[in-house]
Amino acid sequence: MPTADELTPTTGLRIVLAEDSPLLRAGIAAVVETDGHTVCAAVATGDGLLEATEAHNPDLVITDVRMPPTHSDEGIRAAVQLRTNRPALPVLILSQYTTVASLDQLIDKNARTGQGGLGYILKDRVAHVRHFLDTMNAIAHGATVIDPDVITALIGKSRHQGALSSLSPREQQVLALIAQGMTNNQIARELVVSEAAVRKHVGSIFAKLPLDGTGDRRVLATIAYLNSRQ
Repeated sequence: MPTADELTPTTGLRIVLAEDSPLLRAGIAAVVETDGHTVCAAVATGDGLLEATEAHNPDLVITDVRMPPTHSDEGIRAAVQLRTNRPALPVLILSQYTTVASLDQLIDKNARTGQGGLGYILKDRVAHVRHFLDTMNAIAHGATVIDPDVITALIGKSRHQGALSSLSPREQQVLALIAQGMTNNQIARELVVSEAAVRKHVGSIFAKLPLDGTGDRRVLATIAYLNSRQ
């Protein structure tokens, strides 16, 4: 995950928050506002999220996955609709579930447009408030940060790896860590190798994957990794 020193400073993000639990909704709003951001609206449903985003044009949307009326994937489906109308809108999915229903559509939209930050992090993996805020800021700046459990669930749907089959096992391991939002230095520490070795693997990954467009290659590689389940 990114650290505060690795981020472009973010001041006064305008945020729309969707969370059906009143206690969690109030808690998340308090945390982000303490960090200098503004919660323009805090709602409890997917429809409320759509309406609030239209009304406030926020810099970032934070949404739960399961909300009324069906408590299935309303949050992700609302995010898909938002990104259809606003491709550059950063979206952070914050959930206690590794739900992958409808997530395919959201990832595919990210792949087609190459715009907007995208994150999916699990509530019970947020060990520190500062860690959450740093990740939120990274996504607001266009980063893609996907919890490793969500990645595992997505890859579990795979029938084959597609373009990833050209990568060595170590390159696939490095790419999985990139998808978690790690920097080269953090990957080196995780794998107990030199940063130079990581840079070599990252360069090889970029060369082997079909990374179309002119966007951030780490983000494009992450999207290619997630889309490999097709």
